[in-house]
Amino acid sequence: MSVPPKIFDRATLGQRCARAASLSAANPDATPDFLLQRVAEDFSERLSAIKRTFSNALDLGCYNGSLGARIAHDHAIANTTFAGESAELLSHTANPRIKIDLEHLPFAAGSFDLIVSGLSLHTVNDLPGTFTQIRASLQPDGLFMAALIGGQSLHELRQSFLIAETELTGGASPRVAPAIDVRDLGTLLQRAKFALPVVDSDVVTVTYSHPLTLMHELRAMGATNILSERPRTFLRRDILTRAIEVYQQRFANPDGRIRATFEILTATAWGPHDSQQKPLKPGSATTRLADALKPPNT
Repeated sequence: MSVPPKIFDRATLGQRCARAASLSAANPDATPDFLLQRVAEDFSERLSAIKRTFSNALDLGCYNGSLGARIAHDHAIANTTFAGESAELLSHTANPRIKIDLEHLPFAAGSFDLIVSGLSLHTVNDLPGTFTQIRASLQPDGLFMAALIGGQSLHELRQSFLIAETELTGGASPRVAPAIDVRDLGTLLQRAKFALPVVDSDVVTVTYSHPLTLMHELRAMGATNILSERPRTFLRRDILTRAIEVYQQRFANPDGRIRATFEILTATAWGPHDSQQKPLKPGSATTRLADALKPPNT
């Protein structure tokens, strides 16, 4: 069995999340969780369209618990478990809560009829393995909903640093993490043997007064660079200064505010069950496509 590459330094991720939790504790009103709030609203609307009652939910990689709390409140879910990798962030959630490793889930088979995950799975090294464990943790015909950061996210910041470093050093260091796209995410869900997977993309553009404001907000989110191959030295001041110049030159609105793109990929899939609709076998159609496309009365 091949070992997945260690793209992300997950020990550093834990440290960054702990720092984000401490910043939140010091100033809760300044916590920049607007993307997670957007995901929570979207998930609640999607669940409203599903004529099902869920009783045992899991908020996986729960950050501060706002996603699971919103879902539980809006849909009267009796039991919601909060599971995350940062003890400091978990302290902001309700009970029951459990500290976990997203790459080695501790849950028994069929533990939940609903699993939601908001903006945490994109930092998993072995995403296919985690998806397989999530599917096993679902009851048959249970629902999995996940939001992940997509590949268009922060392309402005990525390009600005690439140009700055290439100009000043003749090369570039990895500073913004690679991300999955819609097609690949759907393929991974199918490989994990989920039923009826659907993936869509939502591109959100946010404006900031200055590139440094964006960088400070990413730091407060715990979303700074955790790539295993990232530079281990302090960022050179001249590179930062040039990257800011490039950002303002290329990605500013007429009012001077700079744009930052966030792409949210949302996946919904089900635990397999015999009652679910199945695709027809190839060659089993009873009507020819040519006949179906004929105009009426011909």
